[in-house]
Amino acid sequence: MAKAPSTRTQHDLVIAGGGPAGMMAGLLFARAGVPTLVLEKHGDFLRDFRGDTVHPSTLELIDELGFLDEFLKRPHDEIDSLTARVANERIQLADLTHLPVKCRFVALMPQWDFLDFLAEKAKLYPAFTLAMNSEAVDLIAEGGRIGGVRLADGGEARARKLVIAADGRSSVLREKAGLPLQDLGAPIDVFWFRLPKGASDYNETGGTFGAGTFIVQLNRGDYWQCAYVVPKGAADEVRARGIAAFREDVARAVPDLADVTPTLESWDQVKLLSVSLDRLIQWSRPGLLAIGDAAHAMSPVGGVGINLAVQDAVAAANILAGPMARGEDVDPLLAKVQDRRQLPVKLVQGVQKIVHDRILTPLVVRKAVLDKVPLPLRLFKLFPILRRIPARIVGLGFRREHIRSPEAVLHPSPSGEGPGVGDVVRSSSSPTGPTPTPPLKGRG
Repeated sequence: MAKAPSTRTQHDLVIAGGGPAGMMAGLLFARAGVPTLVLEKHGDFLRDFRGDTVHPSTLELIDELGFLDEFLKRPHDEIDSLTARVANERIQLADLTHLPVKCRFVALMPQWDFLDFLAEKAKLYPAFTLAMNSEAVDLIAEGGRIGGVRLADGGEARARKLVIAADGRSSVLREKAGLPLQDLGAPIDVFWFRLPKGASDYNETGGTFGAGTFIVQLNRGDYWQCAYVVPKGAADEVRARGIAAFREDVARAVPDLADVTPTLESWDQVKLLSVSLDRLIQWSRPGLLAIGDAAHAMSPVGGVGINLAVQDAVAAANILAGPMARGEDVDPLLAKVQDRRQLPVKLVQGVQKIVHDRILTPLVVRKAVLDKVPLPLRLFKLFPILRRIPARIVGLGFRREHIRSPEAVLHPSPSGEGPGVGDVVRSSSSPTGPTPTPPLKGRG
């Protein structure tokens, strides 16, 4: 890992934020031969209860980069369906096995492993630099455009061509840039926690609609990663009732977990995610582009945030990396990234808002009790083909991207054969996209 950059360090591209958007963008721009610096404010990627769902759309991108087999050798779990439990009935809501892609499953992998993998691949390209413990706290504006960032340690990272703000849902850089934000409102927050597997043979990933509660369970092999949804701002009230009362609420909502809830012994085991649903009206200004959560904070509904962020990074590289590598001014092209990505963001956020307003608000905020399965959910049981619709939205999203940015310099192959550093090659994908490949069976 590179040390924190010294004052007036210069690269063509400076990316603030080493999350999924920042790391994928760093990999793709460096792959195109653009001198790229990624700034990550922490000393490592080890933070718990980040999103860890790598969806088929992202797995396809990893395959297009030629890394899929290696990626899937890393420890992970796989899910190919999503199930709801309502009024003591189990209903499959999404079936990913029909998706027209190679990986017909969601890979559950700790986000730090995913980011470490992207960093390892990016560092094979000479144009890539990763600086840990390097927090961007302000922008450097010169001559009417952004020319770099100021760091928390007093240093500067100068960008000859572009700064990408990928610093998350509470982006400092978008605030410093004065980019206008539209808040769509979110009526919920989420408590995240882990529970070991118990005596129950229930192993399906999905959600349980209880009496005024909603709990999501992600099957992580030998444990559950759980999300307990509460009304916005109610976290302090829940904590004030004590961890014992919280355990009882979880056990009452999901009886299959009752025998393992005693493992929740303190609030230190429970992390709060403050849910936001917003998007920038304008994603850029000269010298600056926002992507990922910095451009649009997503609800955890569907677990699509990571994958939309990665899609943003791919779109940005597709549009900007080639011209930037040729030394062209990319300021006139920045709006094209927003034009490309704004519609899918609006569509996904629209679906999430419908779920917030029509399902989670009545259930969690107004404490509605579901004593029978609602008609819309019964339809999924009566007509299994309907399960393909949410599978498509969750698994692939809207207007998914393909790798079309150039690969100017190949990294050395592990065998020492084939092109190496300094060899110029064409883009890894044709203008019409990648060649279709047969589906993979699940691998763990």
